[in-house]
Amino acid sequence: MSPKHINSALAAATVLFTFYLAFSFIVTPAMSAPGFGLPTWPAGDGGGFLIVKGCRELAMGLGSGVLLMTGRRHALGWVLLTTAVAPFGDMVNILAHHGSTATAFGVHGLTSALIAVTGLLLLRETTEMPLPQRNAAPAPAA
Repeated sequence: MSPKHINSALAAATVLFTFYLAFSFIVTPAMSAPGFGLPTWPAGDGGGFLIVKGCRELAMGLGSGVLLMTGRRHALGWVLLTTAVAPFGDMVNILAHHGSTATAFGVHGLTSALIAVTGLLLLRETTEMPLPQRNAAPAPAA
């Protein structure tokens, strides 16, 4: 399997997992919240913040998915690098609020690292490819 195929599989897994998280927090926020890692989660009117998290995940998944499907691999690499900030922020949030350290590092920290590595692999892939000669004269006919 070529590096390009591996990078595509990693990017597709990232997009699909992001969609899974999005729909989990939008459709069943009360069931998704305990696995997030915070010691308590919003209830009542505060539960709307869980749907906000789901919408954030959906937006990230859609943006990444469009770039993946249209073959904009360099842009996808940059978007994945910026997307890695979200789970990193979740990790910091959990640690700051005395949540589960294992979940903070094992889920959110690892997710952030994997997304960032995938973004870096895509950027490396696109910078290694030679750029076409835009103004080069056509090769002479033999």
